[in-house]
Amino acid sequence: MSHFIIRGGRRLKGETEIQGAKNSVLPILAATLLTADQVELRGCPRLRDVDASVRILEGLGCAAHWEGEDTLVVDTRSLSGCAVSEALMREMRSSAIFLGAILARCGQAELSYPGGCELGPRPIDLHLSGLRDLGAEIDDAGGVLHCKAPRLRGREIVLSFPSVGATENLMLAACGASGVTTIANAAREPEIVDLQNFLTACGARVSGAGTSTVSVEGGRTLHGCTYNVMPDRIVAATYLCAAVSAGGEIFLRRAREEHLSTVTAVLREAGCTIRSDEQGIVCACRDHPAAVRPVRTAPYPGFPTDAQAILMAALLKCRGAAVFEENMFENRYRHVDELARMGASVRVSGRAAVVTGVERLHGAPVRCTDLRGGAALCVAALTAEGETEVSETGHIDRGYEDLVRDFRELGAEAFRGKR
Repeated sequence: MSHFIIRGGRRLKGETEIQGAKNSVLPILAATLLTADQVELRGCPRLRDVDASVRILEGLGCAAHWEGEDTLVVDTRSLSGCAVSEALMREMRSSAIFLGAILARCGQAELSYPGGCELGPRPIDLHLSGLRDLGAEIDDAGGVLHCKAPRLRGREIVLSFPSVGATENLMLAACGASGVTTIANAAREPEIVDLQNFLTACGARVSGAGTSTVSVEGGRTLHGCTYNVMPDRIVAATYLCAAVSAGGEIFLRRAREEHLSTVTAVLREAGCTIRSDEQGIVCACRDHPAAVRPVRTAPYPGFPTDAQAILMAALLKCRGAAVFEENMFENRYRHVDELARMGASVRVSGRAAVVTGVERLHGAPVRCTDLRGGAALCVAALTAEGETEVSETGHIDRGYEDLVRDFRELGAEAFRGKR
């Protein structure tokens, strides 16, 4: 079992390049099924979730291989199946995104319910109801989704909540539907825009991504392409929060502030100096952060739930108190008990958490509870006195290509080990 060792107390100074976005590349990998061709994805991060997606593609009869450090080549011409095994589905929540693409390509699909981090109920009801609206017949008896859609037909679909996964799944399915599909109350995240850009590069007609209404003109034959994956805004937010926690000045190449402006606004309020241009983001933090106004998670363009735990870790030594309100997932505070082992003062009540800044934190053995909660422990370890051992880091490897490597490039003292 792998673990990280982080020795705190060093101010950061250095630069690193932000990897391709996990939450962008996973739906794009599913979208490759629509092309029946070869796709070259540049800037693709080497992650556990990417590996799981590749195994799903290979299980369906497709081929994939790496060229160089960050280029993944996928060939879906040899697709021979329409069923994904339960073992592969349980590896990650995002595996549900394959449903729409397989239906569009094959007219049928068989998948079990997906797995992933245990953050509370994340039903795929919106995915299924939208696909049914497009003409799919879905039987979910026994925890297995048996889906048939000999012919999908475009129509207007109104989502009751701007779900990222449902928006992506319906975009993919709509590419294989006849006529025009309009998705109202669609998610607006930058990753939705990246998926639209990929589909457009493959010959699809998709518009409106980044707004609340996405339109897809289906029935077009798609082809392969070479595509550059957008940089990961949550990884960038993590390293910005690392600078807040440890102090110092860092440069994040490729990071785009327009994708995480709600995060940088809070960090400026905490006292950091942040500058950005087309090359990336510079962040300088000279002192303990100031307390900030209440932080409330919300769908994009609101504050991202994926950055909540990470920002909390950055503010553990703030001057005063900071209030968090988690409105997306009910179990997003599982990391709090682990932070307490390091001397943090965080009080949780329902959806709210109050951080009271402490003078110092101390190193301790802590355990990752989920992907972003694990990253938060690493951020907190940077300002703790002594050595922190972070265990069960497989969660972190689902979303960070090499967090230890990047921390070291930024000037931290961090190591990866195995028991």
